[in-house]
Amino acid sequence: MLVAPSLSEVGHSECIYSSYRDLISRQSETQQMEVLKEKVEEEEEAERAERAEKMMRPMEMRKEDTTRTQEMLRDLERKLSEIEVSIPEKPSTFTKDAIDTSKLPLSYQSNTPKEEHLLQVADNFSRQYSHLCPDRVPLFLYPVNECNVPKFVSTTIRPTLMPYPELYNWDTCAQFVSDFLSAVPLPDPLKPPSYLYSSTMVLKHQEGNCFDFSTLLCSVLLGAGYDAYCVYGYGSQDLCHMDLTREVCPLTVKPKEMVKEEEKAPPKKYAVKPPRDLTSRFEREQEVKRQEGVKAEEEKRLKQGELLAEQESAKTDPLHGLRVHSWVLVLSGKREVPESFFIDPFTARSYSTQDDHFLGIESLWNHKNYWVNMQDCWNCCKDLVFDLGDPVRWEYLLLETDKPLLSLTEEEDDGTNDDDDAENLGKEDEDKSFDMPCSWVERIEISPEAFETRCPNGKKVIQYKRARLEKWAPYLNNNGLVCRLTTYEDLECTKILEIKEWFQNREDMLELKHINKVTGLNIDYFKPGHPQALRVHSYTSMQPEMDRVMEFYEKVRVDGLIKREETPRTMTEYYQGRPDLLSYRHVNFGPRIKKLALNSAESNPRPVVKITERFFRNPAKPADEDVAERVFLILDERIQLRYHCREDHLTASKREFLWRTEGDSKGNKIIMTPDMCLSFEVEPMEHTKKLLYQYEAMMKLKNEEKLARHQAWESELEVLEILKLREEEEEAHALTISIYDTKRNEKSKEYREAMERMMHEEHLWQAEAQLDYLAPFLAQLPPGEKLTRWQAVRLKDECLSDFKQRLIDKANLIQARFEKETQELQKQQQWYQENQVTLTPEDEDLYLSYCSQAMFRIRVLEQRLNRHKELAPLKYLALEEKLYKDPRLVEVLKVFV
Repeated sequence: MLVAPSLSEVGHSECIYSSYRDLISRQSETQQMEVLKEKVEEEEEAERAERAEKMMRPMEMRKEDTTRTQEMLRDLERKLSEIEVSIPEKPSTFTKDAIDTSKLPLSYQSNTPKEEHLLQVADNFSRQYSHLCPDRVPLFLYPVNECNVPKFVSTTIRPTLMPYPELYNWDTCAQFVSDFLSAVPLPDPLKPPSYLYSSTMVLKHQEGNCFDFSTLLCSVLLGAGYDAYCVYGYGSQDLCHMDLTREVCPLTVKPKEMVKEEEKAPPKKYAVKPPRDLTSRFEREQEVKRQEGVKAEEEKRLKQGELLAEQESAKTDPLHGLRVHSWVLVLSGKREVPESFFIDPFTARSYSTQDDHFLGIESLWNHKNYWVNMQDCWNCCKDLVFDLGDPVRWEYLLLETDKPLLSLTEEEDDGTNDDDDAENLGKEDEDKSFDMPCSWVERIEISPEAFETRCPNGKKVIQYKRARLEKWAPYLNNNGLVCRLTTYEDLECTKILEIKEWFQNREDMLELKHINKVTGLNIDYFKPGHPQALRVHSYTSMQPEMDRVMEFYEKVRVDGLIKREETPRTMTEYYQGRPDLLSYRHVNFGPRIKKLALNSAESNPRPVVKITERFFRNPAKPADEDVAERVFLILDERIQLRYHCREDHLTASKREFLWRTEGDSKGNKIIMTPDMCLSFEVEPMEHTKKLLYQYEAMMKLKNEEKLARHQAWESELEVLEILKLREEEEEAHALTISIYDTKRNEKSKEYREAMERMMHEEHLWQAEAQLDYLAPFLAQLPPGEKLTRWQAVRLKDECLSDFKQRLIDKANLIQARFEKETQELQKQQQWYQENQVTLTPEDEDLYLSYCSQAMFRIRVLEQRLNRHKELAPLKYLALEEKLYKDPRLVEVLKVFV
């Protein structure tokens, strides 16, 4: 029998740790006794006061009490009977009585000889540990399972790689376990549980304590390739009770933005120098320091106020440092984990190994071994070294461990004798012959339905500091809502600041809705696939001609629109990737002339006052002819143009056209004059000064103005169409169902059921047709009529003759194919003899391949013909015997047998 390693190397640190634990326990006991004494004294004082009041009552009140009639008592009894008292239901927790152990596998109900051997080793180790460390609490080694059978904790871990890609990283695994299970407190917060159920049973009932959470999470992480361990130790009250009201919600923490340093363009040789800054640099620095100091003091004051409020609301925990908790340790090394860290399975949050929430560790284990912490935890877990190969810091149960043990020093290595090493080699091999048995738990399986549902009953609520997080399963809400984060202004969570809602499977591709209750701003975020290619929609009201911003997926839209900003009097659009290189359009509207009850862009459009358009640089054109910006001043009848600036120039060319009507009051046409075009050219050219060139440019700009006004009108109509579509989508909030979701997709479900029904009917028909070989002949007789002796003989003869003819036809068919193949081969051979001299090597190869294939077919046909000749008489006799034994003919054909 294997003897567990001794614990003789326990040092002075263990004595300090045990005395510290005793001191804490004695303090907690004295505090509890003082509280009980105060309660007893208060109750005694209340009883004395009641007795004094009764003695001071006047005699008249006592007489009135005794003279109550029977009718008053009946009325009182009737009124009391009408009051309905609702008894609150206790939370449903599964116990051993609720588990049907008869349906569990044999490994759950009994132990193998190897497991019994391991339990003996663990019991021996526990007795040695209790003898050498009497001040420490007993180890958590072999609790009972759901069948009341003791099982070693390491064998309860079942490493399993889940078939879902989402459960491959540690954060998603921890989040799934936290969401899928409901937390149940330990029966005794100062002791570990006396039972540890299997992960399959915990998943089935979707609830468990911290040890159940840790076991399941460790099993999944080990299957995913992490170096994970279950930890038995002590945690803070917030950690043990899953209290996150002092923690900040991770969804409210904004990620740090990486500020990219813009590369400064090299200064131009002839660039104009900026004017000198005559302000004092010292004064600016002092002002910045003063503002930073004021800001820091304000933040410090707010933090102090929050800390004071939290300290007033928080109560001191009398059991601080004694509350038992279990969590998961992930060591660095595997899966490229750079640093070891803790995972709280209740909240799925990761913590540093030096976090103040974790107050001490008793032991830890995985599916291979069990380690006891021999280090002092006076400073919580901050000074612990997680080198499991160090037997001084971590005492292991089994010698078989994958952790490398600390090597001996050089002096000890030199002093050892080779002969002693050779003698001890066999002993070490004998000691290491025993390894950890396989897990008794069945393979952990999560159905797709359970994985999709996640939370128990499809809903889970988590309360954070100034935030409330609600989660739902997909398709549980009609509008596709799966998550809602409500942020509050105060710690009591009474004043709402903002609401964030996440959606899934929406037909309108809505992904996130952000509602700011202070400003009234609503922001909708969409995934690709919206009918109008919407990406973001910011608005304060769904009414038209209000402040709003729309962002689009530019690769989907034909016009290349990226963003549209609208106010009651303006509309700004940004473009990218257009063939005309348009990048910006700004439209100014004037007040409506007509005042209708329902103003709309289609019936009563807003008058356009000004249109400003900007363009990207077109390298195919000279800079003096490439328009950078053009402004249509419609009321002033003017058009302003500004061209792109050359790289070696400081100013750009400009041109302004004064638009006039084509005729005067008498109907005479106005001739183009030089004063109708005002221009500034960097390098004047002759053709630009001609009136014909200016007239053609002005006529072209007139058409461009009409087109720009028409596009502005179309943009207004598109805004109205998008708003109408969004109202319809919010009212309908239809959800999409995948074609692979056979349970929710009604069309695919109906089609599948119809196909299964047709296949079943076809199978039955084929089975009946194969069995009833007399069906074609019985169909010739009247239905329901009893067969006569003459009819039965005729049926038998017709069936045999028909079968004989089929055998003959099959033989003739095989013979005909055999003769045809033989004749074609002979023809090819004759052709080869005649043209052998003139054939090319390719033709000869084709001839040889044909001959080999033809000979193969001929041999197959010959074998089939011979086999048919052998089996045909036997098949004929077998059919004749079946006919004589057929229940429909046997009575009539008895005479002829």
